[in-house]
Amino acid sequence: MSHDESKIDEAVLGLLFLAAFDDHGLTRAWKGHDWDALGRLYDQGLIDNPRSRSKSIVFTPEGLARAKATCEKLFRADHPA
Repeated sequence: MSHDESKIDEAVLGLLFLAAFDDHGLTRAWKGHDWDALGRLYDQGLIDNPRSRSKSIVFTPEGLARAKATCEKLFRADHPA
């Protein structure tokens, strides 16, 4: 079965936002998601390089805005699908 990687990336971005936390002015999220998806999000400029020693990623400003919008679109209970 083939998968639509753009939909996977969108879901991972939304899930990253759900687990986001502030760390001295940077918005981070734990990087316990598919490495290929994290790599694609990095290639799109939405997160910093996930291949670091850190256990979390940092959102870029554009990435944080898209992650928030995606999270609301996919997971908010009263949001129309």
